[in-house]
Amino acid sequence: MKKIIVPVDFSEHSEYALEAAALLVKKNGGEILALHMLELSDAVLTQADSEQDMKAVFYLKLAEKKFEEFLDKPYLQDVTVTPIVKHFKVFSEVNDVALEHSVDMIVMGSHGASGFSEMFVGSNTEKVVRNATVPVLVVKDHLPKQMFENVVFACDFSEESVKAYINATALFNELNLDIHLLYVNVPGERFRSSEEMRHKVSQFLQTADGNLDNLDKVRYVSDYTVEKGVLSYAANTKTDLIAVSTHGRKGIAHFFEGSISEDLANHSKFPVITFKL
Repeated sequence: MKKIIVPVDFSEHSEYALEAAALLVKKNGGEILALHMLELSDAVLTQADSEQDMKAVFYLKLAEKKFEEFLDKPYLQDVTVTPIVKHFKVFSEVNDVALEHSVDMIVMGSHGASGFSEMFVGSNTEKVVRNATVPVLVVKDHLPKQMFENVVFACDFSEESVKAYINATALFNELNLDIHLLYVNVPGERFRSSEEMRHKVSQFLQTADGNLDNLDKVRYVSDYTVEKGVLSYAANTKTDLIAVSTHGRKGIAHFFEGSISEDLANHSKFPVITFKL
């Protein structure tokens, strides 16, 4: 874990993310890119160039001053932190910065979203999860000093999930985490018998790993929705981290089909890490 982006809005939740990132990079001397999105209003952006430039410089200097105070934390001692300020208006562009700097992960703090704000607006975390091509770790509170020990990777064991599974297991092995794989059986077209589930999982692992060594790490649960099954399993086991793959659906497809990864990122009290399919 050499390079991590932490979007910073100077809130308590972005501090949770900064602290989590510090714990991760301290293991191998990595670097944190603290990214602040300088969201200039439409009124500023439509002003004459000279006036626009003056106000942009003012807000930039203000952000730099806030950064200096915000990054003065004991847990950042001996950690390389690079502040970055971008003139973006939407959090979907965090991924552009991630690609530009070849980062390994994005770590975000979130308070979640619910009700009408979740349906029609969504949280900034959702936007990052939806657009990111690198793993996104979402935290909602301080993490313990030992970070994570047990992770559950919820998967549908479909062919398109192979890449996400390979990337996830490689990262978890690097972090020396105990991994459990979770298959959630739900009513309707996705419902499968016990034999069908085992057969599907066996085929998947044979394709992804070339062997069945991880077959004994798979857990099977049944619930009304995948989200409920994952959260129920996590609550009743020694889970420290929930991992899930994401399609990154957008627009009308996202509205009607939804996204399990975004729902978990919003509703889970556990940290959630997402991997793009």
